[in-house]
Amino acid sequence: MSEPILSVRHLSKSFGDHRVLRDVDFDVCPGEVVCIIGASGSGKSTLLRCMNRLETPDGGSVEYRGETVGAPGFDLVRYRTRVGMVFQQFNLFANMSVLENCVVGQMKVLRRSRAESEQKAMDFLDRVGMKAFIHAKPRQLSGGQKQRVAIARALAMDPEVLLFDEPTSALDPEMVGEVLDVMKRLAASGLTMLVVTHEMAFAREVSDRVVFMDEGVIVEQGAPGQLFTQPAQPRTREFLRRVLS
Repeated sequence: MSEPILSVRHLSKSFGDHRVLRDVDFDVCPGEVVCIIGASGSGKSTLLRCMNRLETPDGGSVEYRGETVGAPGFDLVRYRTRVGMVFQQFNLFANMSVLENCVVGQMKVLRRSRAESEQKAMDFLDRVGMKAFIHAKPRQLSGGQKQRVAIARALAMDPEVLLFDEPTSALDPEMVGEVLDVMKRLAASGLTMLVVTHEMAFAREVSDRVVFMDEGVIVEQGAPGQLFTQPAQPRTREFLRRVLS
């Protein structure tokens, strides 16, 4: 196994008296697709937000290639280009065109020229099937189209890892497939991905490893073939019985 890109060590997080994460420990290795599953409120999205430093953990650490994320002197802006994030609610700039949404970060953060940024953006918009919509504003797009633009925007920053926070949960059922298809192609291309998802068929088909969380802890993790068919823990069995029935 190669050295991990991301390591989560003894991570904990509370909101008031509510402990959302308790002593969470795991690694993500290059080229791995890891899906995190579990009931709503089990801490999955908070884990991702702590990994991207949108939330500050109360205890423990996240390490990126051996460096502690958020330590004094750590370059958080650069880190967020290397470890990109795709959100539930797309987070596109409403006043900008599709193309501009995918260009602005490259120019501001990576200091690329407009020509190079546009070329890169066009390549990735083409890959996600959105090249024909470069002049559209987000309000003119369906939910599935917005999410595909958000994925292209994240890819244009050349991330080593993409974090997906329930990328299909805000979509109408008929839009879900088009976004999952894009994600399947990304996984097949070798991109390292950490995906919080309720889409069990996707987790089963695409992931190298599935992590089951409940009440802020990792209850069980393993290869999808093993975890979905022969879960070791009663809590995992009960969760899967509910969601798969």
